[in-house]
Order: sequence, then structure tokens, then C-alpha cells
Amino acid sequence: MNYYDARETRDPAERERELMARLPAQIAHAKANAPAFAGLLEGVDPATITSREALARLPVTRKSELLERQKAARPFGGFAATRWGADCRRVFASPGPLYEPESARPDYYRLARAFHAAGFRAGDLVHNTFSYHFTPAGSMMETAAHALGCTVFPAGVGQTEQQVAAVADLKPNAYVGTPSFLRIILDKAEELGVAHSFTKAFVSGEAFPPALRDAFAARGIAACQAYATADIGLIAYETPAREGMVLDEDVILEIVRPGTGDPVAPGEVGEVVVTTFNPDYPLIRFGTGDLSAVMPGASPCGRTNVRIRGWMGRADQTTKVKGMFVHPGQIAAVAKRHPEIVRARLVVDNPDLNDRMTLHCEAIQPGEALADAIAASIRELTKLRGDVSFCAPGSLANDGKVIDDVRKYE
Repeated sequence: MNYYDARETRDPAERERELMARLPAQIAHAKANAPAFAGLLEGVDPATITSREALARLPVTRKSELLERQKAARPFGGFAATRWGADCRRVFASPGPLYEPESARPDYYRLARAFHAAGFRAGDLVHNTFSYHFTPAGSMMETAAHALGCTVFPAGVGQTEQQVAAVADLKPNAYVGTPSFLRIILDKAEELGVAHSFTKAFVSGEAFPPALRDAFAARGIAACQAYATADIGLIAYETPAREGMVLDEDVILEIVRPGTGDPVAPGEVGEVVVTTFNPDYPLIRFGTGDLSAVMPGASPCGRTNVRIRGWMGRADQTTKVKGMFVHPGQIAAVAKRHPEIVRARLVVDNPDLNDRMTLHCEAIQPGEALADAIAASIRELTKLRGDVSFCAPGSLANDGKVIDDVRKYE
């Protein structure tokens, strides 16, 4: 079977109807069982949230806000609908610290779908080199492998020579971990005269350039990657088509302008915002802080869900100018004040080591009066002086950057 289930090849309209039909119940569940959402969604009637337009009117909860709320109300800031006991099997900590629950639900992070697309099948022996301590990465991968009927060797990180010894003894056919560590293991095995047994790999956690993928293929290893977070679980995954990443069937994805909750035009780079149907951790419009963009068309592999371009950088471009923080949301607010602005990017540089802000604008009917009005808005909203520079329509890069800090201190 080429697909994990029949949902992957559904008519896109059918998928959209099903997602929107599930949405009101998930919002009602979050309001009733996660105290943070009871506050954030106060006055919202879940029964009315049946479209993307209605969803886009709800507030975005960004990872930085989640951290602050957790500090004020440990352990989960009121966002979890599960409690200690049988319903919460493990709790993990990511840097921050940011705590995430894991329930006893099989394949809690929904990564089995991505593993299947990467060629993992029942009977594989999976050499899992992600950490099993503090962070959830090791458990994320193990629960997915178990859901497919694989056996897992919990190798964890480091101890390269012992890793190679285990490969020699157990002969696992599948690797899970970062691509850089797989390369280290392969190099060490070659140095020690040990033939590796890997034929497939599932990698995540860092960049996976095509050159490294080709190097693995030359050693007989077909490797795929996925985009997942500890909070959401699987968001999107690579398929054998190698053209972008296909969305998971159980998330609603939006791409919004950084610093706002406003969806961007199709194909434009922006921040990844995800709504999950996880009943234990029901995150509604969760801003990951990552940049990506939707790709046109469907995957040649036959899966019909939306594709994204993968991770394209960080959306949180907050910078400090003359002792004051400048946030993407402030720049978005400037643009909203002036409907003549089609697209804007704040460039921060420091000629002669003096900080300078310049808002580059693609605008309808640019002129001196408009420039003065925009400059006044910059000063009012950021408390800093900023120049305005008009540029040709379509000249600003489609890379999701709202603030570009190019200062040099050499």
C-alpha cells in the first residue's frame, strides 16, 4: 500500500468540509477544558467557527506567549485539557523551559503517517538516535514506529562507537535522528570497517540539504524528512515525490503575516499558524514562529493535501534599535494604517555605526505626502524615527521578512 490511509488521496473539497465540520467541537472542547482558551475565546460562539474566514478572526497564540503563560501558571499555562495520572503518560521540557504533555493516546504526535511515507513498515528495526530525556523527540519517533509495528532500539544521542557496535550486532534497517548524526555514524562505521545495514532513514531537527540526501542515497539509504514540533506534533511531511511537504490530515494550517493573525495571499511567505484536533492539548491558532509558504498544485505522489515549502526561517524578527525593541507587529500596524502600502519591510542598518530604520514600501501612488504620513506612523508606533523609501511593485523579496536587520559592527 502506497498510502497510510485513504484520507491522503481524498478530494480536497471533501477534506476541507471535514476539517471545518470538526472545528466547532474542538473550539468548544478547548473553551470548556483548557482554562487559557476559556479566557482567550471569551464571547466566541464555537458553533459559528465553521470557515477559515471565521477562524482567522480568533487570536493567535504564539510560542513566546505560551512560555509566559506557563511561567505564570505551571505546568501548561492553562492550555492543556489533561491532568496528571492515567491520561498524562509523560511530561517533557523544551528550552525555556516550555512543558508539553504526552497522553497515552497511540501515536500521540501523529508521526506514523510521515514514517509510512518514508517507507517504514511493520517488522523494521528502527535505530532511534533522538534524545529520550527532557525533550519529547525520542518518544515522538518511538510512538510513531510502534504504531506501524516496528521494533525500536532506543539509541539516544552521542557515544558514536557504541552506536556503530549496536548497528553491527543488531543490523537495524532503519535510522531515525538528525541527518548530521547519521553522517557521523556512517563515517565512524567506515573508519572501523563496519558495514552499515540502513536502507531507509527518517530525519528531522535540522536542515537537510539535497547534497546530504544524495550522499546518503549513494550509500544505499533513502532518507525523508518531516516538519513537526513538540507542541503540535506532525505538521507536514516529505513524500517520495521530493516536492515540498504534504500537510498532515489532522491539522488546519494558515500562513499569516508575521506579527499579525492575517492570512497572506497564496504562495506568499509568512508565519506558520496551526490549529490541532488533539483533545489533550487543543491548541487553536498556534503560531509556531516558523516561516513557510503554500505551494501551488498537488504532489505527484498522489496525495492531495496542501503542500508547503518546508521550514524557511524564523518569523520572530524582533530587533532592538537605540535601546528600544521593534516588533513585526508594529510594522504590520504601520502598513494597516495606510492602505496605499501593498507590502513593506523595515531595514535596520548602521552607517557610521549610527542605527537607522528605513521602511521600504511597495505602494499605490507613492508621494511625499504619503511618505510623511507613514514616517509619522512609524514614530508614533515605535517611538523611533524612521525614513520611508518607495520601491517598485514586486521588488521586495517574498521571504516573509518584515524586519531585516543588516547592521554590521566590524
